[in-house]
Amino acid sequence: MEKEEFLQKVEQYMIEQKNKLQDAKEDIQEKVEKLDLKKKLYLGNPKKGMLDALQEKMISRKLLVFVCATALLASAQLDPETWGMIAMMYIGGQTAVDFAKMWRHGQ
Repeated sequence: MEKEEFLQKVEQYMIEQKNKLQDAKEDIQEKVEKLDLKKKLYLGNPKKGMLDALQEKMISRKLLVFVCATALLASAQLDPETWGMIAMMYIGGQTAVDFAKMWRHGQ
């Protein structure tokens, strides 16, 4: 009798675990549907590629240019004068953006 009770408990436990996994699966599917990366990354636009959309969300173009210029300078494929010009453009451009934000929002 003990063996049968044990087997019944194991079977009941397995059914409970199966139900929990099914619930978790449904929750994950709902979350994925809510995310809808296509809309968040504006991938419905045929003129924009996926990498461009990801890059827009992650990093500014000015910073990307500055990082690329620094990498080229480090690998000796860019002369220091050109890197200096790019650095000044980045710093000046970023300063203008920060100033405009501060002026408009008053902070």
